[in-house]
Amino acid sequence: MEKARRQMLDRLKAVDLVIEIRDARIPAASRNPVLHEMAGSKPRLIVLAKTDQADPERTKEWISYLKKDNRSAIALDLLNDNKAGKKLVKEAVRVMEPMREKQRARGIRPRAVRAMVCGIPNVGKSTLINRIAGKTTVKAADKPGVTRSLTWIHADGQLELLDTPGVLWPKFDDEKTGSLLAALGSINDDILDRKMIAMDAIHIIQDLYPGLLEEMYDSGEVNPNGMLKKIAEKRGCLGSEGTLDTKKAADVFLNDLRKGKIGKLTLEKAYEENEDDEDLSE
Repeated sequence: MEKARRQMLDRLKAVDLVIEIRDARIPAASRNPVLHEMAGSKPRLIVLAKTDQADPERTKEWISYLKKDNRSAIALDLLNDNKAGKKLVKEAVRVMEPMREKQRARGIRPRAVRAMVCGIPNVGKSTLINRIAGKTTVKAADKPGVTRSLTWIHADGQLELLDTPGVLWPKFDDEKTGSLLAALGSINDDILDRKMIAMDAIHIIQDLYPGLLEEMYDSGEVNPNGMLKKIAEKRGCLGSEGTLDTKKAADVFLNDLRKGKIGKLTLEKAYEENEDDEDLSE
């Protein structure tokens, strides 16, 4: 990832715009502050992806919040909206209209906007590029780490894209950020305590959507560990001696969460207007 970061920093000189893909379910946690430092003063377009699994009202709140200064934002359903690519191209060109107007004033025909597509692992970069190009240009998979190099893609007559590997920052400012990323599959969960991740996510969902999990899993439990026991009982997660296996229940819960079976959820509230989203210690 450090090698990818150095390559991205070098290639930034050749691009006009930085397109940052975030997960609409966790718009703050899926942001990469290292990317913010690298982009500097370049115009930025934030794309909230996976909106088909996010809370529509909270997505609107986040889009409203994220639009400021030299930065725009758009929400896209990359999997189900056939026009998602065209919407992205239109917004990218609109963001860069000041540059294109200067080119026209100098008698130059505006060239295609050159944009670097960035984001953390498994956030939907490859899917977005394929939507714009209208074909399977880059490999996409439901796991982090598929894109491993920087590649130029002539995706549209008005937009050229530089695909980049998903990059996570060296450390998290708080445990909640790491826990949210892990819960939704942006971190390789083979090295994590999946039960603790599940319990953290249960606590967050109970806080933001009271009663939702209790109804889905037919449980009166509000304690996360008690909720896992109820899930184990309901889904038949048993150990070798017939005891309830809460670790297996955690796997069931995380799978339900990642597949959208629990419902359309956004696990972070938009910041107040006077707060700065560049500080993720909140």
